[in-house]
Amino acid sequence: MAQWNDYHHEDEDVDGEERDESGVDYKSTGRDSLVFLVDASKEMFKGEDEEPSPFDMTMQCVRSVYTSKIISSDKDLVALVFYGTEQSKNPRNSFKHVYIYHDLDLPGARRVQDVDGLRGEKGAQVAGETMGSGNTNLGEALWCCSNLYSDIKLRLSHKRLMIFTCRDTPHGGDSERDRQARTKASDLKETGVVIDLMHLMKPGGFDVSLFFCDVVSPPEDEAELGLQMEPCGKLEDLQKRVRAKEMKKRSVASLNLCLGEGMNVAVGVYITALQARKPNAIKLYRDNNEPVRTKTRLYHTQTGSLLLPSDTKRVQVYAGRQIVMEKDEVDVIKKFSDPGLELIGFKPMERLKLHHHLRSAVFIYPEEEMVTGVSILTLLRRCSVRNVFALCKYTRIRNSPPRFLALVPQKEEVDDGQAQIAAPGFHGIFLPYADDIRTLDTTQLPTASESQVDKMKEIVHKLRFKYRSDAFENPVLQQHYRNLEALALDLMAPEHIEDLTMPNVNMMDQRLGSLAQEFRDLVYPADYNPEGKTAPKRKPAEAAGGTEKKPKVEMSEDELRGHVQKGNLGKLTVPVLKDACKQFGVKVTGTKKQELIDALTAQLTK
Repeated sequence: MAQWNDYHHEDEDVDGEERDESGVDYKSTGRDSLVFLVDASKEMFKGEDEEPSPFDMTMQCVRSVYTSKIISSDKDLVALVFYGTEQSKNPRNSFKHVYIYHDLDLPGARRVQDVDGLRGEKGAQVAGETMGSGNTNLGEALWCCSNLYSDIKLRLSHKRLMIFTCRDTPHGGDSERDRQARTKASDLKETGVVIDLMHLMKPGGFDVSLFFCDVVSPPEDEAELGLQMEPCGKLEDLQKRVRAKEMKKRSVASLNLCLGEGMNVAVGVYITALQARKPNAIKLYRDNNEPVRTKTRLYHTQTGSLLLPSDTKRVQVYAGRQIVMEKDEVDVIKKFSDPGLELIGFKPMERLKLHHHLRSAVFIYPEEEMVTGVSILTLLRRCSVRNVFALCKYTRIRNSPPRFLALVPQKEEVDDGQAQIAAPGFHGIFLPYADDIRTLDTTQLPTASESQVDKMKEIVHKLRFKYRSDAFENPVLQQHYRNLEALALDLMAPEHIEDLTMPNVNMMDQRLGSLAQEFRDLVYPADYNPEGKTAPKRKPAEAAGGTEKKPKVEMSEDELRGHVQKGNLGKLTVPVLKDACKQFGVKVTGTKKQELIDALTAQLTK
């Protein structure tokens, strides 16, 4: 019979819970798709004051999205289409002055290389020779993009189209073409395509109200970044806007927040921070490099017959006895409550301590189109005014263990460009149970003098800096992906990365000056050398020229029977169990701890 723990689907440790939430299956919702519709007119290739041209900025942004999709969302579909070109390239060339550079397909290394060929001055020349600049008909370009979506047989969960241009009147005042473009944009939005405008800087300013305000889709919700009136003049601003829109925000769970009897509010649970890990290696068959599919089968150890799931049971050893249960019984035991959030009460914010932190928090955001009831925004405002947090019981899915959450309110914040920095909602802080809190036995250490403490305060004050977690990238992951990128793109060497986690020793020495030496003189003796290595102490047995052997622990039969009756054999180590088996002549077929325990239990309970 299999061990109960072998069938324990919900990890009880903190890392297990995070891995469980990070592995949310989005296959049922379909794939995301993104089409870049780029203006190829002559104005896009003109740069000012040695700044990159709007076309070059767009290509750098497209390349950034391609590489990020390859790493994080390699199943998403992307396409690159140019309009306002002299040449035409589309199915049957039905649309004039529209050039499909990349069809709607998976991102790959070849596509990244193609985009690299369009960057810089040489890239502008290649684009001029390949596509050229001609008349503009945005309506036909939108129609062509609509056909790209309709030709895809896969289920698409989110369809987005981004228009990159520096012209606020693409048709030069042609009212008929403006009307056709608005009509086709309306048709696209009715089919679920979200149209965004990434307008770039132009001389005289970009006036969105002249044309594009009727083309762009409105924000999908309050957290969605709407139409920005100011154009992008820098690559960083453009990449920031694209990153804010390129990926659809999905919740890991949609639950009801129960505020009382008959008072339910629908909320979504979002993960704001999750540890990034290297992707798992995929095993390939060496003859054809096809992925290897693994299957697990259970066989009877004596007859060799195939076992079905109904032929197995779950067992847990308790007090020397095997407690056998069916799978349905285990599932019933594991269920404590239905999925959801239940309000328990409110506590002052000062009752929430830093040492209560167990793992990264989740973000609770309302989805009130699902359930009608009390607005969560009212609860958010009242908690903010009174400086309290809401204490809730959180059950994410069925059979998952319930956790206590402290819902800390967060008000909405916007920057100078009216772009949302922080969304209104609650941060769900995971609180520990009494079993999770440990009492540490602290040893009595020498107390620092007042002069030593004051000197360290000066050092701390000199070395303070503003820390932002998003300013430091994981160097191991970055080097890993740079190596993969170099192999995929046939580069001579991977791109160099800067390890920002390494301290800047020169700057620290410059800031501290003589403070470090003064602190060393106050705390350590005069002959202290922090870089010196002390000689390792030799053990007495080694000093005598021999090796010290651990004494062999023998156990009487009565002591061993006492352990069996109390169910404490699991507390003994494997070497002690092996010696006990040899001492009492117990034959074992394996060396695992549970096999040794079972053999001793069977021998001594006869």
